[in-house]
Parts: sequence; structure tokens; C-alpha cells
Amino acid sequence: MHLKINGGNENQTNIIDSLNYLKTHKDYASIKHEVDTIQKRLFKMGFIESELKKIIKTNDSSFKALIHLKKKYHTIYIYYDKTEIKRSLLETISKNIFDDYFELEFSKIEYALSFINSKISEEGLPFSKLRLSNIKIKDVTQSTVDGPNLSANLVIESQSGKRNISNIIIKGYEKFPRAYLKHYLKITPSQVFDLNRIKNKTNQLNHLKFANETKPPEVLFSKDSTTLYLYLEKSKSNSFDGFLGFGTNEETNRLEFDGYLNLNLTNNLNFGESFKLLYKSDENDQKTFQADLTGPYLFKSPIGVDLRLRIFKKDSSFTTVDQALKLHYQINSKHKIYAGLLSTESNNLLTENTSLTISDYKTQYYTLAYEFIKPQSYHLLFPTNSKLYLETNFGERKTSSTKEKQSHVSVDAFKILNLNRKNSIFLRLNGASLNSNTYLENELLRFGGINSIRGFEENSLLSSLFGLINTEYRYQLNNAIYIHSIIDAAYFENKVLNVKEKLFGYGFGFGILTQAGLFRFNYANGKSENQKFKLSNSKIHLSLVANF
Repeated sequence: MHLKINGGNENQTNIIDSLNYLKTHKDYASIKHEVDTIQKRLFKMGFIESELKKIIKTNDSSFKALIHLKKKYHTIYIYYDKTEIKRSLLETISKNIFDDYFELEFSKIEYALSFINSKISEEGLPFSKLRLSNIKIKDVTQSTVDGPNLSANLVIESQSGKRNISNIIIKGYEKFPRAYLKHYLKITPSQVFDLNRIKNKTNQLNHLKFANETKPPEVLFSKDSTTLYLYLEKSKSNSFDGFLGFGTNEETNRLEFDGYLNLNLTNNLNFGESFKLLYKSDENDQKTFQADLTGPYLFKSPIGVDLRLRIFKKDSSFTTVDQALKLHYQINSKHKIYAGLLSTESNNLLTENTSLTISDYKTQYYTLAYEFIKPQSYHLLFPTNSKLYLETNFGERKTSSTKEKQSHVSVDAFKILNLNRKNSIFLRLNGASLNSNTYLENELLRFGGINSIRGFEENSLLSSLFGLINTEYRYQLNNAIYIHSIIDAAYFENKVLNVKEKLFGYGFGFGILTQAGLFRFNYANGKSENQKFKLSNSKIHLSLVANF
């Protein structure tokens, strides 16, 4: 069936046609509904006196409706009580505000009243209602093209006084650490009740590794109390990460293996705590042991603590022990700042010191750091959209004969650019710089491998300064499988050997989300700027991250 809507004259018909109403319908009920919808839209435009004259059937499949629009009201003058509404609130919806009234375009009335009501609700008045009363035609004698205007009084009704949260009850995960409510979500008893703000805050729970929201929060209102119910569940937050890498040794032409194990235990004591244990064995006879402990919100305060112990051993040349203590403050769910101390001690293990660049030393650093994390918890393969960690250390190094001022700066940042549901681009920037007048080999920065520039042996590159870019073009075959390219580039300086060099890594990889965890395969070939491409320089990296 076909519908045509006409106005009282050609100009009115053009206004109705501009609304792009639906002209083809399956039955008469659909036609009647469309005419009613158009009339309501005309009301909101200011044609409040518009009148549906008739709907007539012109033939077996066609209907014609006639609507007289009459006068259009462009502006309404709304009188208000300035003790109930702040002028600053009205300034967000109107350009013309006076001591006792403000002006609105007629088409914006519904939005403006809804906006004012939502702001009043945020102040602890969830049952407030707004309405216009004493609506009158203003400027009756006005004979402009726009037609007359309206005036009305704004009435605010509230059935009860201001509401504050009196109690918070957690269902499902009763042992959820309460400090996260106060310092992470910023929700506390006695806080002014605002349901929309609470919903936005509780959505941040899905960004936590150890808990998520099972359904939106609910509120129980009684005569003298407001009880907030949160529905949470404990998530699998422990992870086991490991990889196996192998390649051909250029000197012996034999196949060599390397790898690491990384255990991460989170919230097993229901305090939100985290414990990480890392053991790594590299191809170059290097061994690393590292333990990290994070305790958030100590004694229910906004301050948390981070402890780290790291032991590094280079064959029979030297050992280095790092100990770090940092206090952190969680600004909100995305931002965190750190301050602390870092102590390093390195010992020369050579019985005959044939290397003049390896020496015993101790360093003491003061540390400042900042971290930003933006999650995308809806994504199973890539739950973090972007991250930035910036750390600066300054202090001094002591050897048996000298003292020297030093500073160390590092940055690690990545971003996922989601092109569409299946295609994305991964960009990562990683770099560090050690600033000193003199340098020792056993204090240099180490990089290279699957978590650095791919196509090179793990921690095989020594530098006093390095910067690298990892790029991947990712294509998702489905929600559990993706393939990607590998294009990496790096620049580093080694002031001990007086070397400056550019490095490149090329390859491909894929990831599969299995019941055991995320399995990743990377094939990459690394080369320096002036080195020819050699297939024997290729590295294959396998890793598995399992959650339990």
C-alpha cells in the first residue's frame, strides 16, 4: 500500500516531504502509525496546532492524508526559580538567559528538559520530575514571518529529599577487595546517589583481571536508606607464559634453543595482589631470575607498593642483582604514578680480569614513573588497546675508585588501531637510554628477541641507548585465530665499543586462542643495515600464555 501526505498548501507539503516519511506499507495499521509518527515530529518542530484532517483511500492500494500545519512556534520563554536551578546549568542549553527566564528553540525543548532532569538526578534526586505549566502564547500581536512565541513556567517536582548511598552489598564475589570500591571505582557509602555515574564506574570492573560484572547494579530504595547492589564474579587471573625459540649458530652451524617461563599469580588472597616469577635462559649462556610483588591499597589507603628482585648472570663473566622498591598511586582506572628507589650491585666473576670494561659497581637510583592503560575487554585476543609506561631514574654509580652521576630513562608504549572488525594495525615503541660519562659492559642495556626486535637472539644486543619500533598488520580469521606480518626496526648505540647501528626484522606469525591459552608462532629474519639477507639468520619463536 502507498501513502501520500499533503499539507494545507504547497509550502506545507514541502515541509512534510522533507521528513522523508515511509511511503510503502503492508497494511492500513502501518499507514495510520506512520501518519501519527509524522504528526508527533511536526509537534516537536513547533507546529503544535497542526491538525490531521482526514485519511482517505484513493484506490485499492493508495491512501492520502491531509495535515494542516497552521502556525509554527519558534521560541519559548521558560520562567524558572533561580534558587532551584543554577545559571551555569542553563548556559549549556541556552544562549539567552535572564534573571527569571531563558529562551529555547522550540525543537530543543524535549532535549533541554531531559538534560536538566538528568543533572538534577545526579545531585541525589533520582525521582525528580520536570514539566512546563501555564503555557501561553506570547507576542500575540507579533506579525513576523516566524509567527508568535510561547511562554511557560518550569516546575520541578521531587517526591523525597536528596539521596545518599547508605550501604553497598556485593553479590556473587563477596570477598571482592573493598579497597577497590573506594580508590579504584571511587564509590563509597554516604556518596550522593547518581545511578548513571555508578553504572559508568562499575563498567570499569571489567577492566580488572580478577573480577568482572555479571549484570548492571541495582538499587533498593527505602524510606530512609539507599542500598546499592553490585553483581560480580571472580575471574581466572593467573597466567603462565612461556616460549621456545631455536635457530642456527653461525659459528658452529648447530641448532640452539632458548626460552623462558613466566608465572603470574593475581588476587589469590583476595587483596588484588600480584606476584610474578620469571626465569629465562638465553642462547648466549645468559640466565635471568626475576620476582615482582605488587600490593595495592595498603591498609585501605590509596597507596600501593611494588617490590622487585632481579638476578642476571652472564656465563662466567659477571652477575648483576637489582632490588627495587616503588610506591604507586592509582589516579583512576587508567592512570597510575610511581616513586621509589632502585639499587643495583654487579660483581666481576672473572678470575683473571682480561676485560677492562667489566668491573664491580653499585648504583643507587631514585625512580619516578607513569603508566597509562586503555583496555578493550570485549576483545578476547587483544584485551588491551593501548599502553604507555614511562620511567626515569637518576642517581650515582660507585666503583672501587670512582663515583659518577648517572640517569636512566625508558619508555614502552603500544597502540592497536582497529580498522574494522577483522583488520587492525599494532604499533609499539620501546626504548631506553643510559646517560653517563663512562660505561661498563656489565651495566649496558640488553634487548632483542620475541618481546623486542624479532629475528635476533634473546638479549643478545648490548647498548647504552636503543630505540625500536614493532609493527604488525593483523587479520582475524575468526574470534580465536589471527595472522599477522612482522616489520621491526631498531637503532642502538654502544659507547663501550663505539658502535652505532640500525637493525631490521621481517617475518610473519599467527596466534590461536585455545582452551589452554593463547598460542603464538613467529617466524622472523633479522639483519643489520649493511648486512645481506641470509636465511640462516631466521628465528622461530613459539609461546603459550595460559590462564588458570
